Amino acid sequence: MAVECAENGTEAVRMFTESPDKYDIVFMDIQMQEMNGYDATRAIRTLDIPRAETIPIIAMTANVFREDVEKCIDAGMNGHVGKPIDIDEVIGQLQRYISKQL
Repeated sequence: MAVECAENGTEAVRMFTESPDKYDIVFMDIQMQEMNGYDATRAIRTLDIPRAETIPIIAMTANVFREDVEKCIDAGMNGHVGKPIDIDEVIGQLQRYISKQL
C-alpha cells in the first residue's frame, strides 16, 4: 500500500484529476484549507472521468453525529471514519472497498 497526502482540498482534486487510476480509495479530511472535504468530494464526483463516479471516498472528521455523517454521504462520500482515528475502522473501510475492486 502506498499513501499520498494532499495539503488541501484543491490539491486533492488536482492529484486525482491528473492520475485517477492511480488511486483505489480516498480518505478525505473535512477540515482543509482552500477547499474543504465536502467541496473537494463534490468536485471529484463531477469530473468528466469515469473513475470519478466510482472511487470510494471516505470522510475523516471529528464530527461524528448522525447529521454529520449524513452530510458526508450527501456530498458524495461513501463512508465515514471518526477522529481520533481508530486503525481498525480504517482497515475495515479498506477491506470493504478495496476487496470489491479485486
